[in-house]
Amino acid sequence: MPRRLVLLGSDEIALPAFAAARALPDTEVVAVYSQPDRPAGRGQEVRPNPVAVWARAEGLNLLQPEKLEAADAAHLVTLQADLGVVMAYGQLLKEDFLAAPRLGFVNFHGSLLPELRGATPVEGALALGLAVTGVSMQQVVRKLDAGPIHASARTEIRAGEGRATLRARLGVIAGELAASALPAVLAGTSVAVPQDEAKVTYARRLTRADAALDFRQPAAVLRQRILSVEGWPGSTFDHRAAAIKVGAASAEDAAVAVAPGTIVAADRSGVRIACGQGVLVVTHLQRPGGKMLPAGEFLAGYPLVVGEVLASAEMPAFVSDRPFPRAPKA
Repeated sequence: MPRRLVLLGSDEIALPAFAAARALPDTEVVAVYSQPDRPAGRGQEVRPNPVAVWARAEGLNLLQPEKLEAADAAHLVTLQADLGVVMAYGQLLKEDFLAAPRLGFVNFHGSLLPELRGATPVEGALALGLAVTGVSMQQVVRKLDAGPIHASARTEIRAGEGRATLRARLGVIAGELAASALPAVLAGTSVAVPQDEAKVTYARRLTRADAALDFRQPAAVLRQRILSVEGWPGSTFDHRAAAIKVGAASAEDAAVAVAPGTIVAADRSGVRIACGQGVLVVTHLQRPGGKMLPAGEFLAGYPLVVGEVLASAEMPAFVSDRPFPRAPKA
């Protein structure tokens, strides 16, 4: 008889792993769990997430509960699943749900656990400026991302790599890991190794407040912060009551004898802003209601004057060696 899988995910990053799991020989996907269709975009039109779109296109049994309840666990029992495969689902799984598949659940997580447990491992790795990250396949337990590791795969973070590119690469790596490591889990021969709790770090969920930039920090830190939050919430600085969005920036290891936040140059090559250490060179900017533009085009319609001092705002850390207080979803 074919092994019966259930897949749980809501984000595009999960699609390569799900496709690889479905492609395993003698395997059948009996259900896909995903978040409900929600309003998205400027028009707030109700849209399905990428996993729901894929499941419908493939003719799979798609289930989208707002919140997993006891009835959902009871229904999962009736599906007689051998294994659940999770990546970026968006809900915590309770004991009754975890116990329903014969082999429990495995989760693909976008870091080398025990580093960067939590909601934003990709963003955390970029904000920290890590040289290496990866994907871990862990057995799911009730404690967040704390289960033993079946397998992992490493990758170097490329110079200047941002959130979207790194997420896409980690999705592909998760697909390769699924193809190579899931067969042993399904066969019952995989030996999962406990995580080293002494090395745990946590990456918290982002909020709109994480767009702010603190020019008192080193320019290299700001460059990594900008890469880590590209897309949403993005990076901004306040200028005369307008929130200017930063699309791209680099860091120069230059010494300038002015206060952090001071604009030291503004021309076609970029807006140079003094930092606590070095200079941040902003090469793409966007004004409220406008388009993201190269610095030269932006400055032609919105001057930034050399000598002006931009205000700094606190940049709360994304990563800690202790769990963050639970915050509402932004």
